[in-house]
Amino acid sequence: MPAFVPELSVILTFAIAGFVLAVTPGPDMALFVSRTMNFGRAHGFAAVLGTSTGIAVHTALVAFGISVLIVAAPTAFWALKIVGALYLVWLAIQAIRSGGGLLVTRAAGKQPSLLQSYFTGLAINLTNPKVALFFVTFLPQFISADDPAAASKLLFLGVEFIVVSLPVVIATVLFAEWLTTTLRDNQWVTKALNWSFAAVFIAFAATILLAEGKKS
Repeated sequence: MPAFVPELSVILTFAIAGFVLAVTPGPDMALFVSRTMNFGRAHGFAAVLGTSTGIAVHTALVAFGISVLIVAAPTAFWALKIVGALYLVWLAIQAIRSGGGLLVTRAAGKQPSLLQSYFTGLAINLTNPKVALFFVTFLPQFISADDPAAASKLLFLGVEFIVVSLPVVIATVLFAEWLTTTLRDNQWVTKALNWSFAAVFIAFAATILLAEGKKS
């Protein structure tokens, strides 16, 4: 077996943990649903690709030790929390504005590009310190610190997490597309969904602000 591949027991255990995390609601999942309901399946998948890129970045940072420095430094971690929370608040405002980017009702002339949906997914993932904490505190537990192939094995597990979460996020996008087709003509439901998205993003912004850095 190649040196960068962890033991089978580690792969299977991490797959279960990754699946549990993937099905746990978070700002990423809320974004997939809102983008799909606003702009269609392609934009939902573009946001998925963006968050997957963010996961790859987090994994690389952990593998090479940079994320540990960010989380261990109180000032840097606090700055990351503020940026992430403000970004989610901005998304919440967009969700309830007339013609905003997250509205279920599609407004003519306000369709974002697929690249914009991709970067929105990337930004919401990279500015979420809870994700950084997960990869800094949880991912390394599956690899021995004195393993000479530790960095490559961490990268392997990061890719595994993306693969394991893909069925969940694909199902989320497809369900959101079906829900949009079913409910789009109901104005009351449309308004309720808009405010629900706003509430979800505000709630996650508050959660992010309460996230604690790694204790020394």
